[in-house]
Amino acid sequence: MIFNPRRLGIAAATALSLVALTVTPTFAAAKVQRLVTPGGIEAWFVQDATVPLIAMEYAFGGGAAQDPKDKSGTANMVASLMDEGAGDLDSATFRDRMERRAIELSFNAQRDYLRGSLRMLKEHSGEAFELARLALSSPRFDAPDVERIRGQILSGLRRETSNPNSLATRKFLEVAFGDHPYSRPSNGSIVDVPNITVDDIKAYKQRIVARDTLRIAVVGDIAPDALAKLLDKTFGGLPAKAGLTPVPNVVVTKPPQKASVTLDVPQTVITFGSPGIKRDDPNFMAAYIVNHILGGGTLSSRLYHEVREKRGLAYSVSSSLIWMEHSGLWIGNTATRADRATETADTVASEVKRLADQGPTQQELDEAKSYLKGSQMLALDTSSKLASALLQYQLDKLPIDYIEKRNAIVDAVTLDQAKAAAKKLWADGLLTVVVGRAPQAAAAPVAPAPKAN
Repeated sequence: MIFNPRRLGIAAATALSLVALTVTPTFAAAKVQRLVTPGGIEAWFVQDATVPLIAMEYAFGGGAAQDPKDKSGTANMVASLMDEGAGDLDSATFRDRMERRAIELSFNAQRDYLRGSLRMLKEHSGEAFELARLALSSPRFDAPDVERIRGQILSGLRRETSNPNSLATRKFLEVAFGDHPYSRPSNGSIVDVPNITVDDIKAYKQRIVARDTLRIAVVGDIAPDALAKLLDKTFGGLPAKAGLTPVPNVVVTKPPQKASVTLDVPQTVITFGSPGIKRDDPNFMAAYIVNHILGGGTLSSRLYHEVREKRGLAYSVSSSLIWMEHSGLWIGNTATRADRATETADTVASEVKRLADQGPTQQELDEAKSYLKGSQMLALDTSSKLASALLQYQLDKLPIDYIEKRNAIVDAVTLDQAKAAAKKLWADGLLTVVVGRAPQAAAAPVAPAPKAN
């Protein structure tokens, strides 16, 4: 496949031939089954015959956190190469087999997981699962393919050296996580990627792709017994145990901290954040709701109102909670004119402090709950989205009936809990990274035009 964001280990939404994956919003309410195959492979499964399609999402523990310290990007290269030929099929033949049957097979490396995705028409399920089996059990990692993918990744990394958003994210992770594996970029660095060998790639795959950390979610038009046979054939031959290197828990650097990167670009990028909250924390949902109120990406958020609508400082501003196996992070981003960067950063910090000190209002809490409950159904309106969500619930160690319970969990959050969550997240202030022109350059006045004689 030609270069795309997935080659950098970023999950990219694609619109290929299976556009008919869209189904009705009530699909999200379908019953989730726990399927255990005769071979002991477990999957969460939703059987649905609305359309003759099957979507499977799966993951192995590991991800970029398992990259060797001096070879960041190894997991990303593995993910980028696993569908570049396997078994007796070279890259061109393997891709031809997928394209002829409109099979979508892909992999991506996240911080803690190596994830895979498979989508197909029901009538091609046998061939699709066989291609997945080959990719998982015997990827070729042929030298020409390795060098081609390496070149694509390096090309992207070179572009990132002049991309203020990429530089801000990288610097922020360094500030937040120090020498922990989470500080290293998942897609690697220009220094490390050239040194990743074929042996490194094979060794990583052998350590990570194993049954004990495997989690699977399947949604679509297939009977449980037929799916069980395909799962056993696809995953049953993998090694029983992964060889993971222990990754320590880490707390994000305590605010306030500031860092800057000088880059001569028209707009200054500001990335801000703080220690977050892990998914298994009892106060997670309260934190999730107050993030939505502050900067969760909607036009009603406090940051959007203060930064864009009230002051016209930026086109957009948003924030997110990011939870990982070994840490939690809250992070936000905006961009503004170089000469207004300080005002923008101060506005963000002031609004964050106000919410930390005072908490949200009851009206804000009620409106956030209403939005989050309604948007959940829309977020699960296709088999692909539902399979992805079910996989994430497993990785987050949530119960199999979490979809049914989620709205009640949202409703149960009290105003006092929301205020406590806001204080916990933001009472200490912010980590802030600014990428743009040096302050003196940004503040330099423009020389007046000479008067006409």
